[in-house]
Amino acid sequence: PSVIFLGWGDEITWVQTYEEGLYQAKKSNKPLMVIHHLEDCQYCQALKKAFAENEEIQEMAQNNFVMLNLMHETTDKNLSPDGQYVPRIMFVDPSLTVRADITGRYSNRLYTYEPQDIPFLIENMKKALRLIQTEL
Repeated sequence: PSVIFLGWGDEITWVQTYEEGLYQAKKSNKPLMVIHHLEDCQYCQALKKAFAENEEIQEMAQNNFVMLNLMHETTDKNLSPDGQYVPRIMFVDPSLTVRADITGRYSNRLYTYEPQDIPFLIENMKKALRLIQTEL
């Protein structure tokens, strides 16, 4: 059964583990979008709300990405290149490469997004999709 992460978007199908996410990304040739968050983190809550309310993000998350929501740290150091903070959103392409080149706006926390950064996150989702087409 798929895990339900309430509040991020009711129609999104989530994979349960990072390993499953990698497998699905490779199998479906879609990028894996990894969201690290914690329930009691106010920044995560704010981002979740903005994420859920944006139709463009919801559509891409449902159709173009393998979606993984992690509420704990994974052992894959590639997913925490600049530290273990939340919220953190990273992209992994179907060749199973963590895209260190798809970053947010903040140099001290490269993969964090704030609610007002949603347009930027949309651009990065599109960038992740474009990279697959050009590289694979």
